[in-house]
Amino acid sequence: MQCVKVGCSALVAWRALGSGRPYRSELVKVSACCRQFCQSAATSGETVVIRVPRYLQRRLEDVKETRGKNKINTIKAGKLLIHSKNPDLNQSAGYVLGKFEPPVLCSKGWKHNKSYGDYFAINNIKAVAPYVTTNQEDGGQRTPLTFSDLHICRELVETLDSVSVTRPTTVQLQTIPKVMKGHNILCAAETGSGKTLSYLLPVVHRLQADKQSEMDTNGKYRTRAVVLVPSRELAEQVAAVSRTLCAPFGLLTRIVGGGRGVGHIKMVFKRSHPDVLVATPGALVKALRRRYLDLSELSFFVVDEADTMFDPSFSDMLESILRHTNIASDPKETRGLGHKAQLLVVGATFPGGVGEVLSQVTDLGKILVIKSKMLHFLMPHVKQRFLKVKGTDKILELHQALKLLQHDKGQDAGVLVFCNKSATVNWLGYSLEEMGVRHARLQGEMPATVRAGIFHSFQKGVTDVLICTDIASRGLDTSRVCLVVNFDFPESHTDYIHRAGRVGRAGGVEDGEVLSFVTHPWDVELVQKIETAARRRTSLPGMESEIHEPKPKAVDAEE
Repeated sequence: MQCVKVGCSALVAWRALGSGRPYRSELVKVSACCRQFCQSAATSGETVVIRVPRYLQRRLEDVKETRGKNKINTIKAGKLLIHSKNPDLNQSAGYVLGKFEPPVLCSKGWKHNKSYGDYFAINNIKAVAPYVTTNQEDGGQRTPLTFSDLHICRELVETLDSVSVTRPTTVQLQTIPKVMKGHNILCAAETGSGKTLSYLLPVVHRLQADKQSEMDTNGKYRTRAVVLVPSRELAEQVAAVSRTLCAPFGLLTRIVGGGRGVGHIKMVFKRSHPDVLVATPGALVKALRRRYLDLSELSFFVVDEADTMFDPSFSDMLESILRHTNIASDPKETRGLGHKAQLLVVGATFPGGVGEVLSQVTDLGKILVIKSKMLHFLMPHVKQRFLKVKGTDKILELHQALKLLQHDKGQDAGVLVFCNKSATVNWLGYSLEEMGVRHARLQGEMPATVRAGIFHSFQKGVTDVLICTDIASRGLDTSRVCLVVNFDFPESHTDYIHRAGRVGRAGGVEDGEVLSFVTHPWDVELVQKIETAARRRTSLPGMESEIHEPKPKAVDAEE
């Protein structure tokens, strides 16, 4: 009986201490004592008393106290920020992680094969986009800010009213006054925040004010503004906005895009030079080499979608174009005779080579950098879901998501399905055809004219599902899109931000949503960084939004 009591005491001590290695020596001591006392008790018949050392008692109490503590509760009353399949991993919108508190991620074990079928969602905790302006208090009364407060001419304000654009966004409030003062600008703002109007409005305002001085001694007009964009689809979109703004003043807007021969480029400049030229880099380089275009009297040079334009694939052409322009270094140089061009660089993300290119044509220290508060943050007004799924099951999950969307929002709901490769776009298109899903395809191997027509038909609502590569993720107006599906998870945070930015845009549909399929281990690493940024309410890591001075190049000394 005494042996049983001793054994139970040893078992209780062992369970309290746990099965970890640091307590294995204590277990040996307890078991040895038990064996000794059991043998002596069996011979003498006396009551056995086991004395536990003080240090061991204190350790037992510490273990019990630690195990008795409740886990940190990340759930509070109100809406959830993170909604997981496992309720223990949910996080309330009202809970804020401590500075040194490590987040417990839903996607922590997603590299394991048993994690297939797991999911979590980053809920939309705000009903209104962060770039929507709030009312300004004036004398105790709240008055809504309008474009008239930015000292834009009356004709432009009336044109904006006719297309139901009445209130400027925060980006436009910050950018337009500084552009009108002649500063070189680097505008970094989230996707869908109205960056196109932020540079087109002051450009058109200045051109109509200087219209009488735009004629040279031969009585011919000179091109006074050039907008450089990476794709023909974006060129068509920017030109459409420019034509609407220029119509009351008789200003001419034309496009020089890729996919056309030199003869077409020559015809653009044959009759007269446009006031506003929207061009792609390759076509503009051809026009400059053949001297169809003179940029010596340029007033504005705009680089849109800067993250693509300063990429190594375009940077050489961009440098060649900048050599033909006279970029101002000071606002005083943008006025009067012999004026220089004002530089406007716009984008949602910026690569590291911006400073190296711009330092060759202007003073980097005098470029004003305008950044939105939510730059590189996850959009708080768009729900984002992540699903760990096998590669073979993605097509079934996509079909199910399309059926649910059609049931909830009807036939007019636009859907963008992103793939990483053109071959995947074609394969997915064939698969959806067999399932009876009407769709259109858009990828880089198509001719530019075909791509422009396909995207235009999608914008008009001829088709509701567009399967595309990242060519449709940069700058294009997708205001009718309410669901973005990452069939292939993007390869970088930059691509994710641009893809997710196709929903929740200014003037677009509300309740936009992003659905991402996570398959590969390298996808999981990006998802974990996105989830960490969401839980901590910080920006995504590794994103550039500053102009860095170029490092001096090392020159080998000649012997």
